Amino acid sequence: MELPHKHPPQAAWLHQIGPRMLKWWPAKAFGTTTGMIVFFGIYFWLLRHPLFPYTTVPLTPIDRLIGFWPGALPLYLSLWFYLPLAPALLIDRSELVSYGFAAVGLSVIGLGIFLFLPTAVPPAEVDWSRHPAFVFLKAADASGNACPSLHVAFAVFTAIWFERLLRQMGAGPLVRALNWLWCLGILYSTIAIRQHVFLDVIAGAVLGSTVAGVHQQLLRVFPGSEKA
Repeated sequence: MELPHKHPPQAAWLHQIGPRMLKWWPAKAFGTTTGMIVFFGIYFWLLRHPLFPYTTVPLTPIDRLIGFWPGALPLYLSLWFYLPLAPALLIDRSELVSYGFAAVGLSVIGLGIFLFLPTAVPPAEVDWSRHPAFVFLKAADASGNACPSLHVAFAVFTAIWFERLLRQMGAGPLVRALNWLWCLGILYSTIAIRQHVFLDVIAGAVLGSTVAGVHQQLLRVFPGSEKA
């Protein structure tokens, strides 16, 4: 084992990544994969079989201020790399289990809203035929299930957890700031590619931050006993 003093203090957190990701990795991989499969199965079923008429979410001046930018698509898609990283870095078993329950809780709340109050974004004034990179996204994920944006909710939920984990690992303020910039980039991208509107983003951010805040407060009240 390498001694801690061999690494600069500001980079010491980097050497925790490998061991953290290897800890409980089969359970993490199984839980993340299974959770996503189940989530998307329910999400797309609700998208294609709404029980109630759709309500269109209105535009705001901010939506008109943020122009359409197809270059934001990679930022939007980066959520699927960003999201699994937080649970992958968890090393406390009770924390890992509770993280899974919190993610399920967030999904249940969001999908429950979609069930009883399905929403859609207004048609975008974009000629999608000129942007072939969006063909699959627009075909698979239509304009329904808009508010709250679960893309945003999970990004904010993950960012709050990353802040907690990076502090535990001793990462400096620059690294923690990059975490929040990544999260903000994902939020911006949902509007820039016309997948969501500003009110969807606000509702999603409130949902994600509330679930993360309640979850971490419960962890302080009922701390796990098993540490790695």
